[in-house]
Amino acid sequence: MRIGRTRVLAGLDVTVAAGEVVGVTGPNGSGKSTLLRVLATLRRPSRGSLDILGRSWPDVSSPDVRRQIVLVGHDPGLHPDLTLAENLELVAALSGLSPASARRALADVGLAAAADRPARACSEGMRRRSGLARALLCRPRLLLLDEPHASLDAASRPLVAAVADQVKARGGAVVVVTHDLDGAAGHLDRVLRLEGGRLTAEGCA
Repeated sequence: MRIGRTRVLAGLDVTVAAGEVVGVTGPNGSGKSTLLRVLATLRRPSRGSLDILGRSWPDVSSPDVRRQIVLVGHDPGLHPDLTLAENLELVAALSGLSPASARRALADVGLAAAADRPARACSEGMRRRSGLARALLCRPRLLLLDEPHASLDAASRPLVAAVADQVKARGGAVVVVTHDLDGAAGHLDRVLRLEGGRLTAEGCA
């Protein structure tokens, strides 16, 4: 895959099975985040094929596929002037869910007391947890996590594994980009290493 004239991913042949949690690691600029964006159907591969949830490109970018995918990235996508609850209630409304389900998801990640706080007044760690709450709310079949442990304190870090385990238990798949293999290893089934946009190693966590 190329972005402009720069080759970002090349010769990458990866399958993530239902019920599997796969870690992706590698140095900065190795293509990890770009891989997540391709899997989220936000970037189109310039070559090769892409099959997600039983659909092939370009059908993978259809709304019925995209609503089954959740990407939790560095930016949780919160409107700064809305409260955490209002942000998640908007997601709930778009997904045909009740406002109460948004508050339950926030409570599940320890944010019940902060639900009525504007997002701009929340710490980075709280905003990160709100991204995990969105994943719980939407119940995706494919969950994509980009450095999910970043900015989380020690007490909150187990939330990442808990959310991944819920997706896995429903038969979904999880891809976790991380530099913190020690912190993530307990809930990874496999680890892929990227360097220069290529898969250089693959093995058990």
